This record gives sequence, structure tokens and C-alpha cells, in this order.
Amino acid sequence: MPIITLPDGSCRQFEQAVTIAEVASNIGAGLAKATLAGKIGERLLDSSTLIEEDVKLTIITDRDPIGLEIIRHSCAHLMAQAVKQLFPTAQVTIGPMIENGFYYDFAYEKSFTPEDLITIQAKMEALVKQNLPISRSTLSRNEATKFFRDLSEEYKAQIIESIPSNEDLSLYQQGDFTDLCRGPHVPNTGKLKAFKLTKLAGAYWRGDSNNEMLQRIYGVAFANKKDLKAYLHRLEEAKKRDHRKLGKQLDLFHVQDEAPGMIFWHHKGWLVYLQIQNYIRNLLRNHGYQEVNTPQLVDRSLWEKSGHWDKFGDMIFTTHSENRDYAVKPMNCPCHIQIFNQKLKSYRDLPLRMAEFGSCHRNEASGTLHGLMRIRNFIQDDAHIFCTEGQIQSEVADFIDLVFKVYNDFGFKNENIIIKLSTRPEKRVGSDEVWDKAEKALELALNNKQINWDLQPGEGAFYGPKIEFVLKDCLDRLWQCGTIQVDFSMPGRLGAEYVASDGNKQVPVMLHRAILGSLERFIGILIEEYGGDLPVWLTPVQVAVMNITDQQLEYTQQVEAELNKQGFRAIADVRNEKIGLKIRENTLQKVPFLLIIGKREVEEQKVAVRLRKGEDKGAIPLDDFVNLLRDSCQIVPWKF
Repeated sequence: MPIITLPDGSCRQFEQAVTIAEVASNIGAGLAKATLAGKIGERLLDSSTLIEEDVKLTIITDRDPIGLEIIRHSCAHLMAQAVKQLFPTAQVTIGPMIENGFYYDFAYEKSFTPEDLITIQAKMEALVKQNLPISRSTLSRNEATKFFRDLSEEYKAQIIESIPSNEDLSLYQQGDFTDLCRGPHVPNTGKLKAFKLTKLAGAYWRGDSNNEMLQRIYGVAFANKKDLKAYLHRLEEAKKRDHRKLGKQLDLFHVQDEAPGMIFWHHKGWLVYLQIQNYIRNLLRNHGYQEVNTPQLVDRSLWEKSGHWDKFGDMIFTTHSENRDYAVKPMNCPCHIQIFNQKLKSYRDLPLRMAEFGSCHRNEASGTLHGLMRIRNFIQDDAHIFCTEGQIQSEVADFIDLVFKVYNDFGFKNENIIIKLSTRPEKRVGSDEVWDKAEKALELALNNKQINWDLQPGEGAFYGPKIEFVLKDCLDRLWQCGTIQVDFSMPGRLGAEYVASDGNKQVPVMLHRAILGSLERFIGILIEEYGGDLPVWLTPVQVAVMNITDQQLEYTQQVEAELNKQGFRAIADVRNEKIGLKIRENTLQKVPFLLIIGKREVEEQKVAVRLRKGEDKGAIPLDDFVNLLRDSCQIVPWKF
């Protein structure tokens, strides 16, 4: 007579063993229909699982995040079943749930095509309509190996052979398809209501480039068609906003095979870059930072002492000269300690805030490189604060305020800034006592600010915990940008000391901090956030002055010269083209203000103003336009 305790504390008693699905049915028909699985303790279980003793049970539906994960994993099996029915000689390998969806890797002698995806999608929808029950069974390892080898599923047999021999394996069957899986899964295929196959890709078996290439099919899945439609809309918007596409269209930057993961900045892109860099530079100067610059090549021994060599050895580019090994600088912190060490510091010198737009190189895998978002050479708005333990709270608090100001200035409102506290990873330097102290310092700083934050256990840097600042963009994508990390270890490892008030030498605390992170990546985020329509203060060309005929050429050039003289970024488009074409092309270039100069404008010494969104402001005196432009260049981007 099991007693089932539900999350609200209520209990239900049954005369005999009962399945999770039967418990849901006992509670109500609506819940029974919505049930996907159940959770007992930390174990996720199929809804068909039999309960024979007293337990605490949570019913899982598609409203639960874990329920959505089960749907996505079940969709991977559904896709594999559809592929096997359509292409019987294809072998299935692995098919996990991933963010927003799923994929499955197949070994097949022919290449799948986009047209095949349409056919597979249709077959999946047909299987959903059949409402096939999904059932679980167990076999010994040897039995499971024989089962899949009899089906000519050699890859599944290889997976099973890597599992300990004393483990029984679970198999899930739906109609004519059986797959190896831990589960749980939805009770039947009818629960899978909203999915879409999205793309094809290649993938090495077990991720090893020495193994054969498989074919991967990706899909997305959601609890309902409304959520799927919204996601697909965001996906289309993301394609339109792709910074690589816009970077080419707007002549901002490019990448090429001769320098993988490194950016060729064009003139217009570099103007954007310099605007952002100078904004940060001026801000830091006003907040008491000293700007420094450190070498690109530093002897391997420094990185060994700091701990970076053991942690990031494979990511570090190296070179050799005169019997010495050098690292191409992957980060700036050890070099900043070298500057700190050049002169004995007093407690009166602290906090010492040292900033650098440091050029860093990291050997990211070629397959992960992605435009400005994932590169091998990048510039960080990096800084390190050397302080006493007693100064940690005030420095972290001031930095949090600074981060919010910067993100607001770039158009991200407070509700789109997510804060996370990342604590000690498994592989780290420093004692548990030191980590306790560092983690408590960051937690206290956040709580004193009354900021909502999420905990990320094990995600800290190897030398200290960190606060991460994550931006949510207009498509609800998350970008981790800023960070501040408390480091009690590295300064001591590299010999940093200061003279305390009692005359004794002590090791300073080091706060590693960045606001934007990689400038390149942040520019990519901004391009996609604004769809290329950057705020006026950031736009490489703020004004295009266009003549209608050659008779207005002189006045057009005078207007351009005056605007540039006053510090704005203006160009004169005096090509021998129709004014409609000039307007259209400069609009496509996302120029915020288009000035049309015709006969009347010359006679009245005015400019006809048109905005990039198509709004016509009419003809106004040049001085009035300068005031309008100056107001538009104020750093409050979301007004434009």
C-alpha cells in the first residue's frame, strides 16, 4: 500500500503498486493527459514506472524545463525511426538532446540532401499521428550487443562494448524501432507535437578525426507549435542580423583562410572599433585606472609559475628563439603583476587599477571559429585591481555599478543583464580556506547591492571565483561578456608584495575584471542586436550628403566639410547617379542621416533631412541640423 507524497505536501495512498501515469490519472484527467515522466528523489523515470513503496513524487509535464528536455530527446529517437524506415541501410549511432533541440548521427553510403530532410520530417509527423507507445526493457550487455549486431547496427554494438560488463542496459521500443538509451522518454509518439528539422552537418564518429565521417541531422523541438513558431521566427531574424553577413554588406571587416580566427578590419569597421575603445578608455581614466601595455611574447617560465601553462597549454601559441620557449600572450594578468613588481608598493598605493587593451592569442579549434564571436586573436578591455582584503567589497561594488552604466550606454537595459556567481572548479589552485574567503567576498558584494543572481557551481576560473555579467539580446540569446574574479593565489605565485600599515610585507589581492570582454565579440553582439543600425555615436558614417545635380556640387562639399570640421563623420556622395539610387544605397549602408541638396537647398542655404528609417524631416538650416545631430550622438542608444 504505497503512499505517494506530492510536491505540495499532500499524500495519496494506493491499495497496490501503481505506475506514475496511474498516480497522475488519480489526481486528474488533465494531469494524466499532460504527464510525460516522473521524478522520485533525483531519479527521472518513465511514466510507466511501477511504484511499490512510499515515495516523494513529482509529475513531469511539458511545462517543466526537464519535460522539454525529454521531448527533445524523444524527438531524436523519432527522427532515427523515420530515417530507418526511409533509408533501411542507414546505421544509427548517437542522438542526444541539445539546446533548443536534438541531433542524430547516421552512417549512410549516400549523402543526405535538404530534400531528404523534408521527407524525413513528413515521416516523423506520420509516426506522431500513429501515437505509437514507447516502452522500456532491459538486456545484459552481451544480449544487447547480439541484438544490435543482428540488426547490422555495428555502431550501437561498439557503444555497448565500452560499457562495463556487469551493467544491464535499457532499450526503448516504438513500433518497429528499438534504440539503446537510459531514458526517460515520453509515453508515446503522440506527445511530440512541435518539431522541425533544420540542417545537415558532418561529424566524426566519437568526435575523433581519425574515425569515419558520419552525417548529422539537426532539429529543434518545443512543447507546442506556438513556441516552435516563435523560435523559428527568431532564427530567421538571427539570419538577417548575422554579423558576418552585415559585416560584409557594410564593409566593416572580413576573415580569410590565410589568417584563421583573425580579423581584417576595414576602415569603417575600425572606426566603430575605435569609438568603443575610446569610450572605454575615457571611462576608465575617469575611474582611476592607469593604462599600460605589455609584450606579446613572454618566456614560458612565467606562464608555468602563474599556472596558465598547465591549464591552457594546448590553447597557447608558442615560438622558439635562442634556446628559449616563448608563449604568445593568451591573457594579460601575469604581465600586469610584472609591472606591479617593479617598485615596492605601500598600502597607501592601493587600490592600484591597471588597464590594458591587451592583444591576446588562443589556439581555438578551427571548427569552433565563428566570425567575430569566436576567434584566435582578440583585444580585451582587460584590467586588474591590486588591493587589500578590506578593499574588495568597495572595489567590486564600484565595478558592478560601472558595468551597469556601460551596458546601459550601449542600449542594454537592467532587466536584460543577468548576473551569475561561478564558484570553485575541480581543477584549481589555492586552498579551500582561500576559496571560501573569495567566494564569500563576491557573494556579499552582490547581496549588498540587492542584486538577483544565479549560482554556477564549479564554473569559476582556476585561480578564483567570479561574477559573470550576461547580456540578453533582442532575440533572447545570452552572451557572457563582463566578469570580475577574486584571486588570492596568482600574486603570491609571482612574487607580488606591498608594505602594510604595520610595516610587514603582504601579498595583495588581485581582482581580474573586464566589462566588454573581447572587443571583437562585443562588436559582433552589437551588430546583431541592432541589425546593423548602430546608434548614431557608433555609426562609422553618420551623415551622407547627396547632390541632385552637378549644380549643387560645391554646396554639397561645403556641408560635408563643415560637418567633419565639427567632429562628425560625414561623406559627400557626389556620384553622377540619380538621387533615388544614392538614397537607396546609403540607406542600405545604414547611414543614420541622409542630406539631400537640390537647387532650393542651395538658394536657401538649407539641407533636406531624411532618416535611415525613411522619415522625412524636411529642409532645415544647417545649424539646426548640427544641433539635431549633436543631440542624436548622445550616448542613450535605445532612444534611436
